[in-house]
Amino acid sequence: MKFSINQSELQNALGTVLKGTSSKSTLPILSGIYIETKEDSLVFQATNLDLSIQYQAKALIEEPGRTVVPGKLFFDIIKNMNDAAVHISTNDDNASIVCDSSSFIIRTLDPDDFPSFPKVEILQKISVPFETFANMVKKVSRAASKDESKPALTGINVTLEDGTLSMVTTDSYRLALASAPVENDNAENFQAVISSVFMADIVSLPKSEENLTLALTENQIVVTYQDTVFINRKIEGSFPAYKRIIPTSYVTRIAVSRQQLIAAVRRASLLGSAGCSVKFEIDMPSKTLMLSSSQDSGSLKETLPFNGEGENIEIGFNCAYVMDGLSSTDSDQIYLELTSSTKAGVFKTTSESSFLYLVMPMRI
Repeated sequence: MKFSINQSELQNALGTVLKGTSSKSTLPILSGIYIETKEDSLVFQATNLDLSIQYQAKALIEEPGRTVVPGKLFFDIIKNMNDAAVHISTNDDNASIVCDSSSFIIRTLDPDDFPSFPKVEILQKISVPFETFANMVKKVSRAASKDESKPALTGINVTLEDGTLSMVTTDSYRLALASAPVENDNAENFQAVISSVFMADIVSLPKSEENLTLALTENQIVVTYQDTVFINRKIEGSFPAYKRIIPTSYVTRIAVSRQQLIAAVRRASLLGSAGCSVKFEIDMPSKTLMLSSSQDSGSLKETLPFNGEGENIEIGFNCAYVMDGLSSTDSDQIYLELTSSTKAGVFKTTSESSFLYLVMPMRI
């Protein structure tokens, strides 16, 4: 095999598929990146048997062929070369890499040992603007659990219901929900729990105005975006019936500047650890929200104006949880809905892609 390709294009291709390699497997071939010529393009593939990634890039093909290169080493070599044409040729055991005055020879792996890219039977698929998809993932990803003993909570519950795409995460202490309308007239309703790490990899791809296609098989997720195809296993297990815990009414509802509230909660968190509490005291007659925090190191009190209705309420929240929720949206104004000091508070924003963030209270 012999081909030439620009260094930046090759680095981008390798950086994308490298996420699918495995450094922990007992099978050395899974740490490699499969490369094959296809007419005037190169096809790059990587898999860890749970996640498979395929990327296609234009190149000058002089001799067709295929090989498997050690993924991390090959990526590091290309990343540290000049932004110029990279010339690569392979034989049975080695790959020669030349760029400007730099040249490497590295050992390759047998492409016959590399697993075939999965062939899947699509049951359902929808098309979503990439920016819409990425914004939704970023809004909910922080509330996903890190506890691997509860796999379903480490993922993002993705549903399509009556033309609305929703993403939900929860770690049992808070819950994040983002939703947006999608134009897929023939799409049927569906539900799947998808790895939050996998979703984060998707949204880290370069932004564009192109659509992303999300497809489902019996036990896998297939995401296609630009020249890249991702196939990942669904997370097994049932996601909690979250709709039952979201309040359908409120006693008190206030609207406050999101940036002012972020700044005030951040100042409150300076006095304690990441798990410190901040008390919200809503005084309806004066239309002021007092935030206070008392720790061994000192105390803080701060007041913010608001617009709202309802009763006076005092409630405590975890500082870090509130900061995560407020930082997940760029809305100028945030709404806080409360029913009592012992029940969850709900932060909301209204926009084209709506956002809800529920936080359990702390004892104050």
